[in-house]
Amino acid sequence: MLNKSQPVEFDTVLVANRGEIAVRVIKTLRAMGIRSVAVYSDADKNARHVREADVAVRLGPAPARESYLSIEKVVDAAVRSGAQAVHPGYGFLSENSAFAAALADAGIVFLGPPAKAIEVMGDKITAKKTVTAFGVPVVPGIAEPGLTDDQLITAAPDIGYPVLVKPSAGGGGKGMRLVERAEDLPAALVSARREAGAAFGDDTLFLERFVTRPRHIEVQVLADAFGNVVHLGERECSLQRRHQKVIEEAPSPLLDAATRARIGTAACNTARSVDYVGAGTVEFIVSADRPDEFFFMEMNTRLQVEHPVTEMVTGIDLVECQVRVAAGQKLARTQDEIHLVGHAIEARVYAEDPGRGFLPTGGTVLALTEPEGEGIRVDSGLSVGTVVGSDYDPMLSKVIARGNTRADALAALDRALEQTVLLGVTSNIEFLRFLLADDDVQAGRLDTALLDRRVTDFAPAEPTDDEFIAAATYHWLRRWPKPDADLWSIPSGWRLGTPAPTAIRLASGDQVRHVFITGTPDSANVWLANDTQDPGSPQHPATSQRPGDPVACSLTAALLDDGLALTVNGLRRTLRVAEADDQLWVSGNGRVCVLREVAEASVRGDAAHVGDAEIRSPMPGSVIAAPVANGATVAVGDPVIVIEAMKMEHTLTAPVAGTVEVLASPGTQVKLDQVLVRVVAHPAETDDTNTADADTEREGTTA
Repeated sequence: MLNKSQPVEFDTVLVANRGEIAVRVIKTLRAMGIRSVAVYSDADKNARHVREADVAVRLGPAPARESYLSIEKVVDAAVRSGAQAVHPGYGFLSENSAFAAALADAGIVFLGPPAKAIEVMGDKITAKKTVTAFGVPVVPGIAEPGLTDDQLITAAPDIGYPVLVKPSAGGGGKGMRLVERAEDLPAALVSARREAGAAFGDDTLFLERFVTRPRHIEVQVLADAFGNVVHLGERECSLQRRHQKVIEEAPSPLLDAATRARIGTAACNTARSVDYVGAGTVEFIVSADRPDEFFFMEMNTRLQVEHPVTEMVTGIDLVECQVRVAAGQKLARTQDEIHLVGHAIEARVYAEDPGRGFLPTGGTVLALTEPEGEGIRVDSGLSVGTVVGSDYDPMLSKVIARGNTRADALAALDRALEQTVLLGVTSNIEFLRFLLADDDVQAGRLDTALLDRRVTDFAPAEPTDDEFIAAATYHWLRRWPKPDADLWSIPSGWRLGTPAPTAIRLASGDQVRHVFITGTPDSANVWLANDTQDPGSPQHPATSQRPGDPVACSLTAALLDDGLALTVNGLRRTLRVAEADDQLWVSGNGRVCVLREVAEASVRGDAAHVGDAEIRSPMPGSVIAAPVANGATVAVGDPVIVIEAMKMEHTLTAPVAGTVEVLASPGTQVKLDQVLVRVVAHPAETDDTNTADADTEREGTTA
């Protein structure tokens, strides 16, 4: 794309970001012989990007506003480290014109577009007007600065429902709301303004008509300072949830050659409308019913998360292009010399739990295996020991696969995800494989609502008997003493008479199982029984089994550096197992199961009262709103508190009608399972019967 033999004037570049994108940028800088400088918050002092950079500079405390979003601190780090240029990555300050201006004032080159382009395209209202003047089609709607809620409500009927509420500043789906009925618009505007204001410092909103069966198509552009603009083809980004992309691919299976050329021209004209320089992405919306008709949505004046799929089908390193263009070099290829070869698909690995409504998760990475091989690429910020908290975006890594055909790429990506092992942090990997196997996804029949339609059909696989046995055996082996230990400390079950088994009680979801182990690692016997089964007196596993009897087997086992070697009834398996905080993580069937050690059930027959309710935080995060006050009366389903974690809002609602006691105020940092609100049930709602589901009933629901 550019002349790789031409020297670059920068010898030191600071990467003003974190996680996988910082690691990815550092990799290219190293290949170019450029010294890299990382920045970090206190939460990231041991992060992978910090270790892989040549130099690392502390910014400040964990909150982004005190570290990664502090223009003053980032510019100071660049000056002190001797950086001649700064790469912003994406998110944080990547589309902040004040940051670009501050770097210019310090004599430091910003590896991004001119401030004017950032300002125009950062304001969605101004952007639509600007590109319209260059003949780029836009979605019908109302987009004027300073529109009030009343003005937006008045304009909506003329636009036509459903409408999409969008913030003028920012991106990534923050503050966007789909509204299908007029009566829902006022509340959506209030929520959208709050989220947009918190995310971008600007709560300006506008409305667009919602295109039916929409597909999200974006075009990668490159421009130099000499007026040359080219596009590198399009990416399909229709598989998304809450306007956040999950799986992306290049090229789109929707567009034909003629439409690809037209949409590419429109993208280049968009870049020309703001005298763009560098790498950027122009996003369009296309109706699946009218694939030849497209509308401009926005331009992202930065590198995109999904840029690897374009790199894999063009062979062009976009980060290197950014560096060389910023150094004043010309694009070396014309549009006719750019070709797409094969097909590439990317899956984003998030710290979230699909089985619990995709709530953000966290934890410490206990074990990690990332796939390798021809046509496979992983952009990752992970390593063993990485602590995933609630301060930043939940994306952990990206797994990308390339194939000669789309079918080849899909199959390769599924295999790569199957080979990915991440223990210690619950992720969406199992859901990604479920989505890739969908018939519509396989056929390329995509739209932005497809993922939401399929979510209800997804259920995480329950642990098998083998996984319960593996978890218990690992737990047992880790407590096995050294060879010189005294006889009484060995958990072999030895005693005079019949051996007494070591009993380990494990739970996963609604399953609770007892695992009984006797013997030694070289020759052990194992029994597995449900809580409702009578394990009976230990018998040799060779004893014939009857229906309903506890599962029994013989095994040998050995701890490995990264897991467990287990031979069960003569069949050898190697599993990845890790243990922390009473949780056992097992990987061995192309997925990860999490089991927790639980105490024996009470023998007193106590049961919890289910009338009153405790609403607990489903994730670590911070309280951003409390819609009700102490002593207020609520009905079932009424919002009672709003939590923010990993840049997403989560509204918790009342599971019973009653009187509320609010225990956490806005601004409070909360932990997983912390009680936030109590609801004292009204007499009519009280159920005095005992129930085994009492704990479940006391949890608040999420919306």
